[in-house]
Amino acid sequence: MHVLILGGTTEARQLAGLLHGTPGLELTSSLAGRVASPRLPPGEVRVGGFGGADGLAAWLRKHSVDVLVDATHPFAGTIGSHAVRAAAVTRVPLLVLRRPGWVPVAGDVWHEAGSLEAAAALLPGLGRRVFLTTGRMGLAAFAGLDDLWFLVRSVDAPEPPYPARLEVLLDRGPFDLDGERELLRRHHVDIVVTKDSGGDATAPKLTAAREAGLPVVVVRRPPVPQGVPLAADPGAAARWVTRRLGAIGTPDVTG
Repeated sequence: MHVLILGGTTEARQLAGLLHGTPGLELTSSLAGRVASPRLPPGEVRVGGFGGADGLAAWLRKHSVDVLVDATHPFAGTIGSHAVRAAAVTRVPLLVLRRPGWVPVAGDVWHEAGSLEAAAALLPGLGRRVFLTTGRMGLAAFAGLDDLWFLVRSVDAPEPPYPARLEVLLDRGPFDLDGERELLRRHHVDIVVTKDSGGDATAPKLTAAREAGLPVVVVRRPPVPQGVPLAADPGAAARWVTRRLGAIGTPDVTG
């Protein structure tokens, strides 16, 4: 019985850890290859794209995949739609593993945006020194804001087009609250931009911004496709997978 995890997230690695070693279960994790030195999960790993929904469907058939888990980033919309289409045509059961989104609390000054372009349009009226934590792939949306200064944090160096006034900080989470406080202070940040990625690894920036009274532009995540089962954590996903497969001798997945 073969499980394919579309991964690259912390939750995907945790799910692979829970399922790895289950008797009678073959496990493959697929990474997009956008990060130069990814953290590899246990089990078999493939790196690179599939060639669209049709290519993914062909891979599912060729490798006799019994269950497909989309545990990609909440904003990885393209691979998510490909997974839905490939699962439908191959009749392979699909589960979406998504960490819950962030929820504002008292003291937060959030401005929601439906896209990176919408977030960029808000910035001139909110601040001048921007801490941009939306990743390196969407910087073109901010490229025309020449009057603003940007601090961009990403795992790998971005490629143009990107804002003219730019400082790049190469770093990988998780980040702690003291470090985020110091970063905002040292760079005189007056606005933060983030995607609603959810999870704990990068959430301290929201607390630091709240403490400093800074506005935060939050890009809303795309919805999970209708009709697709959803798990909010790796433990729930592992239980769903093992129930589907009827696996025997499963690991402890009560978390």
